[in-house]
Amino acid sequence: METRAPDPLQDPSGPRRVLMVAHTGREEARDVARGFCKALTGHGIVVRLLRREAADLELEADQFVPALEIAENDEHAADECELALVVGGDGSILRTAEITHATSTPILGVNLGHVGFLAEAEYDDVESTIDAIVHRRYAIEDRLTLDVSVHRDGELVTSTFALNEASVEKAARQRMLEVVVEIDGRPLSRFGCDGVVCATPTGSTAYNFSAGGPIVWPGVEALLMVPISAHALFARPMVAAPTSVLAVEVLARTEGAGVLWCDGRRAVDLPPGARIEVRRGAHPIRLIRLHEAPFTDRLVAKFDLPVEGWRGSSERRRRVAEGHDA
Repeated sequence: METRAPDPLQDPSGPRRVLMVAHTGREEARDVARGFCKALTGHGIVVRLLRREAADLELEADQFVPALEIAENDEHAADECELALVVGGDGSILRTAEITHATSTPILGVNLGHVGFLAEAEYDDVESTIDAIVHRRYAIEDRLTLDVSVHRDGELVTSTFALNEASVEKAARQRMLEVVVEIDGRPLSRFGCDGVVCATPTGSTAYNFSAGGPIVWPGVEALLMVPISAHALFARPMVAAPTSVLAVEVLARTEGAGVLWCDGRRAVDLPPGARIEVRRGAHPIRLIRLHEAPFTDRLVAKFDLPVEGWRGSSERRRRVAEGHDA
């Protein structure tokens, strides 16, 4: 679902705030982040930084008083912020999603990574990105998430969420994971495998893609399940309804333990007998879009797909060549 940004003239009075998250381990990201900070504060927008990143950027509040704030921790960092600006790759955006999940603060990614499917802007397009933030010229797109729960002996052990995927994987390289997969309360198949990926359409170009799963357009609401290196005749990628509940049970006779990874960032140890349930998340992650480029064009650009010889309509070819539909 896509919505337009609020009209700045219709907003109540008060300071505007932007949370900025940066991959400060890279010099290039630090330089771009400093540029955004100075430009946004110059427009009277308060920039909030995480304490550890402010130190890495060598920025202190007294440099931009009163337009710079320091958040001591992640828990309330996004409170009262109109958006979260991320300078980095998809990993930095996934980290920011953890911070903004509770507040539904929209995320605008500036790509400094390699593929960068979640990011909207490129680092060499800073000026137009600043202009879009200042004048709120952007759209907000809701992305389906996963609510993930782990049970043992009928009791809830832990619960978390994922934007890209929740993957159940073997913990030891030399052993297989014995699982039963289930959809909508009915067992589907039992097999030995390296793991099972449960993904969203947003995550279909991430681990799901590497595991041989289908690419699903972001506008499609669905849940994906992809076995990894399964020893079974029926171990195909599956696409289920957004209302479905996917489950993976680690058989009690499995030797060794497994591990649950959410977005490749948060790990939960899985003992034999653990049951992992995955369903549509109650709270979507909101991504900011600056351009109206079709997802097809994003795939072509990010994967550098060959499209020479395309014979679409002459008007469409002209618009793509001029960059109007790119």
